[in-house]
Amino acid sequence: MTHRQYESGWTDPKPTALLVLSDGTVIEGFGLGADGIADGEVCFNTAMTGYQEILTDPSYAGQIITFTFPHIGNVGANDEDIETVNMAAASGVRGVVLKAAITSPSNYRSGGHFDLWLKRRGIVGLCGVDTRALTALIREKGMPNAVIAHSPSGEFDVEALKRRAAGLPSMDGLDLVPGVTSTQRYPWSETVWEWDEGYGTAGEPRFHVVALDYGVKRNILRLLANAGCKVTVVPASATVDEVMALKPDGVFLSNGPGDPAATGDYAVPVIRAVLDKQIPTFGICLGHQMLGLAVGAKTKKMHQGHHGANHPVKDMDTGKVEITSMNHGFAVDEATLPANARPTHISLFDGSNAGIALTDKPAFSVQYHPEASPGPMDSHYLFDRFVAMMEKAKAKSPA
Repeated sequence: MTHRQYESGWTDPKPTALLVLSDGTVIEGFGLGADGIADGEVCFNTAMTGYQEILTDPSYAGQIITFTFPHIGNVGANDEDIETVNMAAASGVRGVVLKAAITSPSNYRSGGHFDLWLKRRGIVGLCGVDTRALTALIREKGMPNAVIAHSPSGEFDVEALKRRAAGLPSMDGLDLVPGVTSTQRYPWSETVWEWDEGYGTAGEPRFHVVALDYGVKRNILRLLANAGCKVTVVPASATVDEVMALKPDGVFLSNGPGDPAATGDYAVPVIRAVLDKQIPTFGICLGHQMLGLAVGAKTKKMHQGHHGANHPVKDMDTGKVEITSMNHGFAVDEATLPANARPTHISLFDGSNAGIALTDKPAFSVQYHPEASPGPMDSHYLFDRFVAMMEKAKAKSPA
């Protein structure tokens, strides 16, 4: 049978996809994207646009995204809105949960149907469910582990899926960076997208930035290039000697997935050595957490995390409120910051720390994503601030 028959004559189509939570809850829906089974931590994202950038953000490795906006995929997919650099990693996410089915694309930039794009990237999808109810569940109980399964036949071993979901490890203690970082160093010169022109190429650079890749997004690298930087991206496993051999004017600490404390086992010693050499340093998202750990602070798992493109953040120095893009499930515990780490930004949603600056070294970081993609451009000025820091350091150094 391909449907359910009721006495009234009403028929329900047979579910072709399931989301099975670690507590045994089974959510039925209709499959889209790749066939098969995937597992991960379920979070919700409140962005109304930019689904393709979100689904290729390496920071989402190991997660299943529930979009709160009901219509996802209606503008199709293209080859420009990709944020992952490491194409071998395929995608940042394990699965996607939608309210409405994916419609045919309607946008001049579309290069194809979104469902086909999901299939090609191996992302398992589910639609036809009440994503508001699932979001409310996450807000109440936290981000659960789950298994997402898509079978066109509608045949599932539900008990096996429940056991698999119940046995999944917590995100606490997981170092997911090795799965998304680059395997070798490479240069970057592409600049930001311009309307009807696409991406450009950097001109003569003024500074050399070495970017430690914990799962870096392309638009971060583009904005660094736009700001007049020659960028060399190095793997997360790079040693301080390898970094310093490149003679950087500045070091960038990228975004990325997983538990920062686990990544910190090998990343923190390198960052501390860079700081000791007074090299200007700028961190974003996981890079912010890495900087916090490097100066002795602690990080903590958040209840529901911050995932969206409309998060208000207050600049503690100016009083200005910025609307920002966020994607993180861990945060720096502000109460553990040492005296030389000054809080600079705060989330107006829950009061969590959103930025720090060191008082004795040229280094700062933010928890949110100033590069957007998707999201507003309120915080692009931070890349200029990094450049100004490098200018100041260069002026002080002997010729």
